[in-house]
Amino acid sequence: MGFFNRLGRLVRANANAAVSSMEDPVKILDQSVADMQADLVKLRQAVALAIASQKRLRSQADQAQTQAKTWYERAELALKKGEEDLAREALSRRKTFQETATSLQGQVQSQDGQVESLKKSLVALEGKIAEAKTKKDMLKARAQAAQAQQQLQSAVGSIGTDSAMAAFERMEEKVEAMEATGQAAAELAGSDLESQFAALESGNDVDDELAALRNQLAAGPEAVALPSGEGKVADVQPVKVEEVDADLEELKRSIDKL
Repeated sequence: MGFFNRLGRLVRANANAAVSSMEDPVKILDQSVADMQADLVKLRQAVALAIASQKRLRSQADQAQTQAKTWYERAELALKKGEEDLAREALSRRKTFQETATSLQGQVQSQDGQVESLKKSLVALEGKIAEAKTKKDMLKARAQAAQAQQQLQSAVGSIGTDSAMAAFERMEEKVEAMEATGQAAAELAGSDLESQFAALESGNDVDDELAALRNQLAAGPEAVALPSGEGKVADVQPVKVEEVDADLEELKRSIDKL
């Protein structure tokens, strides 16, 4: 028995949880107000029927009272005319209508109480419905705000661990790497260009010097420039071809090393 009780309790708990999870506060509030409106319609119909019954009973009581009065007057007339038996019959009819009127008056009083009670219930229900509508609007606004807050918190919570942020970080690193590669390539290109121009400039100086030496050798020993002085010119030794050739070879070796 304990096992089946626990099983039944578990089933009821799961069913209640499933129903609770499916409940939409906004729809439940709208349906509750709609149910109250339906009850209000039924109560109004009940009040209308009670009032109609009240009027009918009062009319019947008035008619019975009128008949009782009429038969009393007829009894008086018969007695005046010496018709005692006829007067007795009239009084008997009067008594019947009088009893009917008394009974109907009791029913009218009872119906009056029921009508008043129904009217009070109707007013109370109308007040509750008006209050429920006001609360419904407030609760619907709060429910919608709570749902929006939950959606916002869910979106914000998923941003920290979402792959989108990781993708942004990867793209940022990739852009930084591309920028660094571009800067390095620009620096390498500038350095290579400067070295090429330096080589050209140094090469032109050597070629110019070599051409000048060749011209001097072709002109002979006399074409070698002599240093100027304030006094007399010093004795100039003739240029030896072997020394010039040695210098030329040294220059060639220097150029080859560049």
